[in-house]
Amino acid sequence: MSKLKITLVKSTIGRKQNQIKTVEALGLKKIRSVVEHNDTPQIRGMINRVSHLVTVEEV
Repeated sequence: MSKLKITLVKSTIGRKQNQIKTVEALGLKKIRSVVEHNDTPQIRGMINRVSHLVTVEEV
């Protein structure tokens, strides 16, 4: 299974509560923090919800 490298590039200040919770659930805390997750439909859905705040790379 492939991995995804997710980086937070914009702040969550002033965002809707569901977007803030999604970013936290992905494991991102500060700007430029990076996490790796398996490429699953659940993770893809979370990325889709906050796509304007994160960048994604396939590893």
